[in-house]
Amino acid sequence: MIEKLTDKDRANIDADELAKFEAMAPIWWDKNGVQKALHDINALRVDYINTHCPLSGKRVLDVACGGGILSEAMAALGARVTGIDAGRAPLSVARLHLEKSGLRIKYELAAAEAYAAAHADRFDVVTCLELLEHVPQPSSVVASCRKLVKPGGDIFFATLNRNPKSFLFAIIGAEYILKLVRRGTHTYRKFVKPAELENWGRASGLRLQDLTGLHYNPFTRKYSMGGNTHVNYMMHFKRLNV
Repeated sequence: MIEKLTDKDRANIDADELAKFEAMAPIWWDKNGVQKALHDINALRVDYINTHCPLSGKRVLDVACGGGILSEAMAALGARVTGIDAGRAPLSVARLHLEKSGLRIKYELAAAEAYAAAHADRFDVVTCLELLEHVPQPSSVVASCRKLVKPGGDIFFATLNRNPKSFLFAIIGAEYILKLVRRGTHTYRKFVKPAELENWGRASGLRLQDLTGLHYNPFTRKYSMGGNTHVNYMMHFKRLNV
């Protein structure tokens, strides 16, 4: 399979950010490694998505799928999943792990903008988790997700809020003290306030359905969803019927 990124793909890619995740590819499926937090929260996120939009039989696009952790979980619930990512190494890992899982997922090298130009109105559900805080123009990703989903379809985003508390918890706490994620994974100025994301969604023709927080308890070492959105949060949108 010969794949290459288009100029349109590269327009909204931060090369340094992409390199971070390329470097993590070999240990993507190590549930006790630097991606442990991603594995630990995956079940919560999939349950949130499946509760708001039952996945069985749905055609789903996982934007920035990485090594396929979310993609595989959604496919296991009966979704017909396509995963796209701008990183060759994570996609290679995703395809390799797919051989072990026995699930059916289509993985492609692409970014949201170029993929949307060729696959408009194609998917029942679009998921875009942990991408907005890593690209130069997150509003462009939001608009592309709107193009990709069918009228009346569902879109889910997950990202990090931008405030002093999120800097303390997501960077100082998670990266330097608790070491839940690799140091340097996040850049505070790129975090996205919920109001910003809602405005980008509204401008693109999306209607907000739900907003919820994601929390980590360092004493019990467990994650939970609900309540405040001061640090990590998820948003569920629907595309208007146009």
